[in-house]
Amino acid sequence: MNNTFGKLFSVTSFGESHGEAVGCIVDGCPAGIILSEEDIQTDLNKRKPGTGLAGTKRSESDKIKILSGVFEGKTTGTPIALITFNEDHVSRDYSNIKDVFRPGHADYTYQMKYKNRDYRGGGRSSARETLARVAAGAIAKKILAKEGIKVHAFVKELAGIYCENYTDKDIENIYNSELRMPDKDAEKKAEVKILETIKEKNSVGGIVEVIAKGVPVGLGEPVYEKLNSKIASALMGINAAKGVEIGSGFMCAKMKGSEHNDLIQSENKKVKFLTNNAGGILGGISTGQDIIARVAFKPLASIGQKQNTITKDLKNTEIEIAGRHDVSVCPRAVPVVEAMMNLVLVNALMELKARN
Repeated sequence: MNNTFGKLFSVTSFGESHGEAVGCIVDGCPAGIILSEEDIQTDLNKRKPGTGLAGTKRSESDKIKILSGVFEGKTTGTPIALITFNEDHVSRDYSNIKDVFRPGHADYTYQMKYKNRDYRGGGRSSARETLARVAAGAIAKKILAKEGIKVHAFVKELAGIYCENYTDKDIENIYNSELRMPDKDAEKKAEVKILETIKEKNSVGGIVEVIAKGVPVGLGEPVYEKLNSKIASALMGINAAKGVEIGSGFMCAKMKGSEHNDLIQSENKKVKFLTNNAGGILGGISTGQDIIARVAFKPLASIGQKQNTITKDLKNTEIEIAGRHDVSVCPRAVPVVEAMMNLVLVNALMELKARN
């Protein structure tokens, strides 16, 4: 398995959904960064289970503990060890399906590849692993903030309901929204869809958009370390992600070059792009514009409806999944998407500084 993300600022995560704990080791963080457990806890609270209309009813405090790498409130430049202990894992919900492959889950592929798997909540393949990403991303965010870089994500679409009317301020205050949708009218319609889906014992997908502001020109290392390829890889690595687009994304396939090209002007000796179809990246290098990306998340695989599947010994059977599961991953995925963008950008920033 590859459990480490990043080069100069690396994150190695550990733990399973129903194991004793989940955490990570962050290596490469510069010394002298002011850091407390509260700084990390603030971001973890945005993704923790047990909250929100669309979220799982599993209740976890996700209380973070810094074990190393911080002294007298500042990072020391040594590896930072972070851990949170699982509190509300009910493994008996999975004992009756330990020999059955759940449709849409990684049960089958893990079993075939490793000949062994932790069937409790998906084990290592569970979205609970993203806790480690958010914790590490909180540290990366502090480094980026010193350079004036800020990252905000939000739910652009949920259950087929699309956000159209919102402002930058709505995005900045997105955590005041239960479904993480900046368009209040769209959110009300999505709430109705979520309630209908709960009654159906089903799930829904959606799209999360992320915007990085204050990014300098020059991030990204062509040709095989392009910034857009790093972003796409990081976002596609999030559980339930099925597609990533940057800037105009798939809409560019319907456009002409005259429509898609971002025209450039000079105003007071400063570069100004008239549009941002490129999503803030040209040739794999940041342009200085906002970096904009979107992630499509599938409807979550754990649903209460009866489904056909097979057992480990390849016998046909039916499954009806019990337990506590999200109706949609999108609201809780927002801080995860932010974290992964922060981790990509902090590595790219360090690479740029090392080159200079």
